[in-house]
Amino acid sequence: VLVLPFLPEQIPAHYNFAGEIDRWGSKYESLLFPFCTIGMGLFMLWMAKIAAKDEEGGKNNEKVVFYTGMGISAWFTLMHCWFLYTDFAAAKGMGYSSPADINQLICVLLGISLVIIGNFMPKLRNNGIIGLRTSWSMKNDITWKKCQLFGGISFMICGALMIILGIFMEGYAAMCAVLGLLVLDTII
Repeated sequence: VLVLPFLPEQIPAHYNFAGEIDRWGSKYESLLFPFCTIGMGLFMLWMAKIAAKDEEGGKNNEKVVFYTGMGISAWFTLMHCWFLYTDFAAAKGMGYSSPADINQLICVLLGISLVIIGNFMPKLRNNGIIGLRTSWSMKNDITWKKCQLFGGISFMICGALMIILGIFMEGYAAMCAVLGLLVLDTII
């Protein structure tokens, strides 16, 4: 809202995989992303309350879901700041000049998120909301802990690789490599 008066009436509303503007829109469209961020934050807050009800004698899972929601909100906020910067620069005729492209930013932020989530996973207690939840992982607490530890380590390794790919690869290739890593990690 603070930046809105400084934006031109028309800003880039969408970029293709090559980083070229393929749709222009009203500056008020830039308000959609913050509303989505707030909505996601409220959803995660609600999920944290549900996680607290599922857990016996503690609020460990509530904290993990809450911090995950805070991380998602921070991720979305960084993305929105990036969009405002590039929209302003492109609309003012300064072109799209930045140290990294949006694909690199997404790869690095996703990698950081996976490292953080992977660190939290072994701390989760058995629940039906967050973590590596399958019928066999939820059978007992020992199986749950082993699954969360394995999943956490897997996420941290995958996240570290995503950060490296995001730094050294650009554009569509970086995004494809990271999505491939994510699919591989899901299979593992």
